[in-house]
Amino acid sequence: MHPSRRNLLATAALTAVPAASPVEAMPPRHRASLRTGFERLAADGYQLLHGQKVGIVTNPTGITRDARHIVDVMHADPQVELTAVFGPEHGFRGTAQAGGSEGRHDDPETGLPVYDTYLKSGRPLADVFTASGVDTVVFDIQDVGARFYTYIWTLYDCMEAALLAGKRFVVLDRPNPVTGRAAQGPVLHREFATFVGRQPIAQAHGMTVAELARLFDREFLGGSVPLETVLMTGWRRADFYDASALPWVPPSPNMPTPDTALVYSGTCVFEGTNLSEGRGTTRPFELLGAEGIDGRWAAAANALGLPGVRFREAYFAPTFSKFEGRTAGGVQIHVTDRAAYDPVRTGIALLVTAREVWDGFAWRPDDWIDKLTGSDRVRTMIDAGADTDEVVGAWQQELAAFRRIRRRYLLYP
Repeated sequence: MHPSRRNLLATAALTAVPAASPVEAMPPRHRASLRTGFERLAADGYQLLHGQKVGIVTNPTGITRDARHIVDVMHADPQVELTAVFGPEHGFRGTAQAGGSEGRHDDPETGLPVYDTYLKSGRPLADVFTASGVDTVVFDIQDVGARFYTYIWTLYDCMEAALLAGKRFVVLDRPNPVTGRAAQGPVLHREFATFVGRQPIAQAHGMTVAELARLFDREFLGGSVPLETVLMTGWRRADFYDASALPWVPPSPNMPTPDTALVYSGTCVFEGTNLSEGRGTTRPFELLGAEGIDGRWAAAANALGLPGVRFREAYFAPTFSKFEGRTAGGVQIHVTDRAAYDPVRTGIALLVTAREVWDGFAWRPDDWIDKLTGSDRVRTMIDAGADTDEVVGAWQQELAAFRRIRRRYLLYP
């Protein structure tokens, strides 16, 4: 591999194109010039992978713009030796619900061995990579921009395991669907680390997976991972997903649209309460509620005048999860200006107002809210009667520190 070719792939020469319009009434400006990391890798004849036995960590989001899965594409191409697939939570083909995986099996379409990475890390995951016989592990999964979305921690765990197993690690970049404009929300405290947050990053990180991989390597893994990244061209930090003209594939069963991703980094915190976060409905994370809640919640939330969002009194009966088959009352979130909308502040405001208007409000008994928000601060402050501004203000110092670190790893304008 010539260094000049490697540098071509590792450093994106971004095309100057106009920024996407923040005005919701206008149609998005598609970036015809946008190419994902996989598209650039394939266009270069997989030169970065020549002479290597390759395994890929991916799921149904690993597709081309004509909706073919990249595993099928690579398996059929003699220019690359793809010998294994590694499936994360929900599985490689996406057949498992939250908290599940597909296990070890052979893929019916390609015959390739599929290894299960879910809930594996450290030496056990390194042993999986060793047993697979691959030389290089490639990562290509669509993220949604939230710290508690587990695929970025699959990335982290696989990077650490590749280091332990002596494997090259290549990250193929894709857009952050909710933009990469800014990091928002509380930063994880290490004593609250779990699979929904391994390391201290912000709740809405505002980065792509390639940017995160570089941050993970240098800040948390000693800068020792044999890491290479294939960047996008034509993507800008202010772009929402519709500017990419790429097809959307749900990264997990309850992430059906880019609209879901837009609210998720704020409303997933309702998993830590006794309210439904909308699982079992057609609008998960946009519909929130519980039995006994009425229109007072929407009225209280609207009275705050939060930017870029309105709340509609809503009633729904989930088909599974909390309140299965029962009618819950609550709110539906309607984002009116996504450029002005702050999902994390909105999520906190909804927690505060839900507790104010509904005397049945409770945290999940296992304090899962602490794992989601990264400390016990949100829970204890809301219990003590703090308002939205007080809760949000409490994390600003640590967020500013993370933003300074984050800036070192941003790769796109």
